Amino acid sequence: MFALFDDAGKFHAGRVMSEADSSMQIELDSGKRVKVKAANVLIKFAKPSPAEILAQGAAQAADIDVDLIWEVAPEEEFGFDELAKEYFSANADAVQQAAMLMRLFETPHYFHRRGKGRFRKAPEDILKQALVAIERKKQLALQIAQWATDLAAGTCPQPIKDQLYKILFKPDKNGPEYKAVVDAAKATQRAPLDLLKDAGAIDSPYQFHFKRFLFEYFPKGTGFPPLDAPPIKDELPLAAVKAFSIDDSMTTEIDDALSVQGLGSGTVTYGIHIAAPSLAIAPGTPVDNLARNRMSTVYMPGHKITMLPDDVVQTYTLIEGRDCPAVSLYVTFDEATLAVKSSETRLERVPIVANLRHDKLDGVITDTTLSGEAPADYAFAPELAFAFRLAKHLKAQREIVRGKPETFNRPDYSFKLLGPNGENTMSDGIEPTGQEQVVIGTRARGSALDLIVAEAMILANSTWGGWLAELGVPGIYRSQASLQPGIKVRMSTKPAPHAGMGVAQYTWATSPLRRYVDLVNQWQIVACAKNGRTAALAAPFKPKDAELFAIISNFDTAYSAYNGFQSSLERYWTLKYLGQQGLTELDCAVMVNGLVRADTLPLVFKAIGADNLPRHAKVRVRVTGVDELTLDVHASVVARLDEATAAADQGESEGGEDDEVLDNAGPLTLAIDVKDADAPTGDAPTA
Repeated sequence: MFALFDDAGKFHAGRVMSEADSSMQIELDSGKRVKVKAANVLIKFAKPSPAEILAQGAAQAADIDVDLIWEVAPEEEFGFDELAKEYFSANADAVQQAAMLMRLFETPHYFHRRGKGRFRKAPEDILKQALVAIERKKQLALQIAQWATDLAAGTCPQPIKDQLYKILFKPDKNGPEYKAVVDAAKATQRAPLDLLKDAGAIDSPYQFHFKRFLFEYFPKGTGFPPLDAPPIKDELPLAAVKAFSIDDSMTTEIDDALSVQGLGSGTVTYGIHIAAPSLAIAPGTPVDNLARNRMSTVYMPGHKITMLPDDVVQTYTLIEGRDCPAVSLYVTFDEATLAVKSSETRLERVPIVANLRHDKLDGVITDTTLSGEAPADYAFAPELAFAFRLAKHLKAQREIVRGKPETFNRPDYSFKLLGPNGENTMSDGIEPTGQEQVVIGTRARGSALDLIVAEAMILANSTWGGWLAELGVPGIYRSQASLQPGIKVRMSTKPAPHAGMGVAQYTWATSPLRRYVDLVNQWQIVACAKNGRTAALAAPFKPKDAELFAIISNFDTAYSAYNGFQSSLERYWTLKYLGQQGLTELDCAVMVNGLVRADTLPLVFKAIGADNLPRHAKVRVRVTGVDELTLDVHASVVARLDEATAAADQGESEGGEDDEVLDNAGPLTLAIDVKDADAPTGDAPTA
């Protein structure tokens, strides 16, 4: 006697060795003996053999017309053997019964299981829906197969191109586009990125980097909804100063300006004037929500994505020829000793007399002209001379606290992109295409104008931070416990020393048009200016306010991502520059882990042969290739330019709060994985 039984949805057959009321001992063809519950035994038979009934039953099951048996099946629950007798004959044998069992079991959309060997046919409306879904799935499988074939042949279907960044970085692993890429990558044994690139899915490396960033952080685009800049309703007094700003020519968000009063009197009042959007934009309003969503302006060579719409920015920016609402910090100094006598914060309208542009004046306003060693033939010469003298004094005081001097031995690099007619993409507001001519310039860090602005902003941020703490008003602070390697700058709502800056506390409050935390801090400062000792009750954010912690967390995430994106695009344009200038050899300094740093370009990369050289060794490196998509540089050391290792890294910078990064563009990380089991087989101070 033989028996066919169900084991977890699979059919087996074997010889019955023994039988009890509730179970059987069955020997399979393999010789293995299993104990089977009586309820799981579906057919008992004498012939054919167990192997034959399974093989013949499966063959006959494929020939059974499932639509016909659905038509003849009873409306009530039935057994497979009953339907076999109805379909074949009243004398349906074991093979025919097994065939009917298998056919019913493999068509659950036609027949719902109701127990071991028991079924009920699906209602007509449900069956029709199931058949439509099955047909749709079949067509989708054919579509996936066709897309995979096209990709393997070097053509990218439009639906895949439209979802390129989602497929690569945030894939829906059940999506047909993703499955097609996985199938094609497996079939061709190629990396998905290479496959898509060669199939034409990527218009250009620049567009790839830019659109990847937009996909991640600006999925709805970079445009702004229609918003009106709210007016400032406060009646503000007019300041008796002549203020000037110092920015780059491309700067449209002019946050800060300076003024100097009382020169020659023995007491000088130094004014630091910050644009005051906080007097008009209230927390929770549409403009605030927009700024909070973006958190910061995004900078990149030749382009930027502003935190606020341009018409809003222009309403509050400190543009020359206008009396601009401002939050002003006035610090009074002894003119001879530069000792601080007092400080005061005022809300006022400030006459902005000039917007000075340091890229046009760096060669004119220098250390020598400011110190009187050379003629100073430019506007605000006395005021700038005092500001420079004060900046050097403030810097020296901070360096005493730091315990070591700030050094800026590497230049800052500037990028300018020129269109086909030589136009500057930044000045024309043109979004780059990636094919522009790139001009990389250098500017020594710590130049005279830089120093003036940087020290003024540090003075304002540290002074206001201390004032907030004195009045018990929370703010967003940046602190650094020490200058030891690995000690990062952190943000919190409580004041703490900033070792990198050499100050007792430090906020960001001087760029409210460009950074959201500065706008938040300005709200708190304005509350202090209006309410004095009762400011803690009137300030928008109270001590231990959970919203402040959320702002810190969101800002940190966004700001880090924006900086990483800026570094990636700077690396892209540097690689572009190599090709445009025909540069194949670079003089470099050896770093660590086989990395080298170019002497005259903002470029760090691995070079074959650098691993065994001492750090700081000077070498010449031959560049054999670059990949603008992955931002990789292929290079090797061809010559040693020195024989001794420098005692100290003259290229390292200790200034400000920037953590030095060895490589400004990490490897491209994709979310798609062709081996995925889920994949189906088929503070530096800023002016």
